[in-house]
Amino acid sequence: MLSLPCRAGELRALFGRLGYLRLPGLLTDEGLAALRAEFDRLERLTVRAERRRSLLDGRLIARESPLIDRLYADPDLLSCLRELSGLDAAALPEPDARHVLDVLHERDDAHPPHTDGHPLVLVLFLQAPAAPQDGGLLEYVPPPAGDGTAARAGQVLRAHHAPGDGYLLRGDLTVHRVTPLRRSGVRRAVLSFAYAARERQLIGGPATAAGGRAGRPSGPGPRP
Repeated sequence: MLSLPCRAGELRALFGRLGYLRLPGLLTDEGLAALRAEFDRLERLTVRAERRRSLLDGRLIARESPLIDRLYADPDLLSCLRELSGLDAAALPEPDARHVLDVLHERDDAHPPHTDGHPLVLVLFLQAPAAPQDGGLLEYVPPPAGDGTAARAGQVLRAHHAPGDGYLLRGDLTVHRVTPLRRSGVRRAVLSFAYAARERQLIGGPATAAGGRAGRPSGPGPRP
């Protein structure tokens, strides 16, 4: 279902610098087809939220989709996330906080700037606008440098993704938003996984706590 990076540890520095890591083709063709089939079945259960998005929360996903629940806790996926992030990624104990199905499907649907309540967020793209000019782009501000300086403060980066892509985000430190859809007839549907984490003892670096805190909490589940 997943095509995991084979040299994940080599990408750790990039993730640490940007708070974001693009994972193109993370879903195999079979994995994308399976999750799209789940999406087609579950979309009828989504609820339209105040901030121009439709959601299905983690508790309903856990009840209705054993496939998604198993993928969330896949040991190979968790091992890869640990290598990519340098954090001791772990499943969250609360089912409603683990995953969310998030859909933008009307013109001007968007997510406002926010941080997440958990350190690691993995986003899997099931549907996405084909062209960047159609909107639905991730915009994010890299977190402050490791020495505490704000070397990248105010630097806004933008990323376009295709169906089957994924990205990993340091959700509690990286301010991010999704730009509005610019026209009717385009959709952005993503499955977001949130994980708890602790700093791992790496060579040349101390281990410290990295609990799920956020400057602007986003609620019980991840927000891509």
